[in-house]
Amino acid sequence: MKISIEEISRELEEEVLIRCHEIDEEIQEIVSKLKTEPAIVLGSQNDRVHRINLRDIYYFEAVDGKVFLYCKDNVFEVKQKLYELEEMCKEKDFFRATKSTILNIAKISTVHPSFSGRFEAVLDNGERAIISRQYVPVLKKMLGL
Repeated sequence: MKISIEEISRELEEEVLIRCHEIDEEIQEIVSKLKTEPAIVLGSQNDRVHRINLRDIYYFEAVDGKVFLYCKDNVFEVKQKLYELEEMCKEKDFFRATKSTILNIAKISTVHPSFSGRFEAVLDNGERAIISRQYVPVLKKMLGL
């Protein structure tokens, strides 16, 4: 499949053109992903509310009854509970790593086995995250192992 990208001026409307022999499941999946609006999570920091795109989030963590989202250089508090975020992100690149964390698999640089059946992930920003042994099969499935 050939993929072409053309940069255009801001005055022109952006468009995606798909040329195919037939509209099969793969083409329908691509169209569905293109139509999906980027998921946004509202996070608060210093009494200000920010719109954060899911692709910029490294992980969510529950601490002392509060839930935080971590980006490359910032931390924001979110109103949702961890299970609500897990449901919202289930079709994205996120997975439950421990009872209190949800990781973005797209932000993982390396993964290696740790002790007691756990795995350790090193994120793109250098942080380390533990994956509990009960969630390791989910990680392996997402990685295609």
